[in-house]
Amino acid sequence: MTQTIAPRVRILVLLLLAVTGALLAGAAPASAHAALTGSDPGQGAVVDTAPTQVSLTFSEQIAVSDDAVRVLDPKGKRVDKGTPANPGGTTYTVRLLSGLPDGTYTVAYQVVSADSHPVAGAFTFSIGAPSETSVSASAQASDDGLVGRLYGIGRYVSYAGFVVLAGGAAFVLACWERGAGVRAVQRLVVSGWLTLTAATLALLLLRGSYTTSGAVGDVFDLSLLGDVLQTKTGAALVSRLLLLAAAALFIAVLFGAYDKREAEEKRDLTFGLAIGGTVVAAGLAASWAMSEHASQGLQPGVAMPVDVLHLLAVAAWLGGLTTLLVALYRAPADTPVDQDAVQRFSRLAFGSVVALAVTGVYQSWRQLGSWSALTDTRYGQLLLAKIGLVVVMVAVASISRRWTARLAEAPAPAVLEEEKEKQPAGAGKATEAGKGESGAGKGGDTRAAQLARQQAAMENARQKRLRDADPNRFGLRRSVLAEAGIAVVLLAVTTVLTQTEPGRTEQEAAAAASASSSPSASTGQGTGAVTLNMPFDTGGENGRGVVTIDLDPARVGDNDMHVHVEGPDGQAFDIPEVKVAFTLSAKDIGPLPVVPDHITTGHWSASGVQIPMTGDWKVEVTVRTSDIDQVTVSKNAKIG
Repeated sequence: MTQTIAPRVRILVLLLLAVTGALLAGAAPASAHAALTGSDPGQGAVVDTAPTQVSLTFSEQIAVSDDAVRVLDPKGKRVDKGTPANPGGTTYTVRLLSGLPDGTYTVAYQVVSADSHPVAGAFTFSIGAPSETSVSASAQASDDGLVGRLYGIGRYVSYAGFVVLAGGAAFVLACWERGAGVRAVQRLVVSGWLTLTAATLALLLLRGSYTTSGAVGDVFDLSLLGDVLQTKTGAALVSRLLLLAAAALFIAVLFGAYDKREAEEKRDLTFGLAIGGTVVAAGLAASWAMSEHASQGLQPGVAMPVDVLHLLAVAAWLGGLTTLLVALYRAPADTPVDQDAVQRFSRLAFGSVVALAVTGVYQSWRQLGSWSALTDTRYGQLLLAKIGLVVVMVAVASISRRWTARLAEAPAPAVLEEEKEKQPAGAGKATEAGKGESGAGKGGDTRAAQLARQQAAMENARQKRLRDADPNRFGLRRSVLAEAGIAVVLLAVTTVLTQTEPGRTEQEAAAAASASSSPSASTGQGTGAVTLNMPFDTGGENGRGVVTIDLDPARVGDNDMHVHVEGPDGQAFDIPEVKVAFTLSAKDIGPLPVVPDHITTGHWSASGVQIPMTGDWKVEVTVRTSDIDQVTVSKNAKIG
């Protein structure tokens, strides 16, 4: 039987590598989780006069560096100045040089989304009229190259290590206490710890290059590593390493002293290990939840603990299944995994599947947002594949449950008695004969020890052969092996899913792109949230700056409005008064005045701003910088 194990293990490893390579190779292009939902000037817009700045609005918060947004003239020369600023919300602006000539300009951006993934893109707008440009309006993200692929593999390996570490330990504590003394199980759990630790260190080194240049040479750049440590993702990776140190102590206690304790001591130790292990496992799971999908979007306060529970359920199910597989194949003959342990794991796996179903439904609603996203987006398609794999795996698990029931009910196999009858009459006396020779001196003692070891090896092999001949146990091993093969694919799909842009975000980006290509976008405006930037100069001291109006959702009915005022240096500053008015000249409506409330330095807002009907509205902003210095600036916007 041991000869048949190796080919199966090789097949399982090859399946793991093939699926990982195929899925991760196609994951990079879709790994941007923040989408550009608006800009001013708009994509492809033609504006009459040169703007003083370019604003970009994303679907979520992003991290920007000094060169995160670049604006290039038709010859490829940069015309932006200063560091990108965040006037409020998810809108980011970059100042432009004054006196820009007519022509087509390219805006290229490379930022990091709030859920840790690099985002890159480019678009063009024109001043006066379109012109030829030497700049390509495309952008290659830093995760498209070798570093991106290595980072994706590192993520998969880290998930696999966590599943084996947490699930293997849970299997020993909850299902098979005797497994704490089985070397094969010990090696499996320790390998999970080593794998997760090595993958976390690799991700920490790769992170700086992954989010910036994508160059292999930057992997060991200490300055980039220092920048990474100041980010949310860097803090999560460092926290994971600290928790792994605690996990090492947990493993040492579990496998070093646990199996040697008396029954009463073991019960107390089991309780302590269960509590401590759960805390450490939840902390490790939180290192993903607090830095990725769950930390952004709708209801992050609910989504993060739900994501932790989801990851723990995955580990208990898949990690426990892996440990069961190892126990069925590699446990010694004198410590076989018994049917009670398999039944306990069956109950644990059922509870894990229930938890996965509940948390998965919530996560799917949160990330998809609509039924159409389930089939029309890459995230939805991968989610359907994951659901299909879970269904198949549960079906195979039901077969394993039947084999477990048969194993519990069936008597000892007949082959056991046959093997006993085949034993030579004097086989059990080999040790005695060896002892009889012991009187011959040291040589006799050595010979007796050799015979004892041979006898023990023969007995162990016989028991293992008898155990493997049990058709119920053989059927259980085959079904669990099939479950493990599906689990490998399931884990790979799950890893790619965490790197894929959520369906809700993808549809928002598609809607923004559609709006930008509509006729109204040719004048720099569109539907959805509207951002208007208007330079002003009241003529007095400190009377110059830019006022920005954010109107959301820019539709008929209630709207939220934010007003931001910045000086020529891009810094927010307060002015004595700011007022806004909306006028729809085509229908002789307005002006409709709005007086926003002051929120913080350079920021005013108003809620419930009523827009009675759709149309091209003129938005007028009156800015007063002193008792006598005042000016009104305006801009048109398509609302509705």
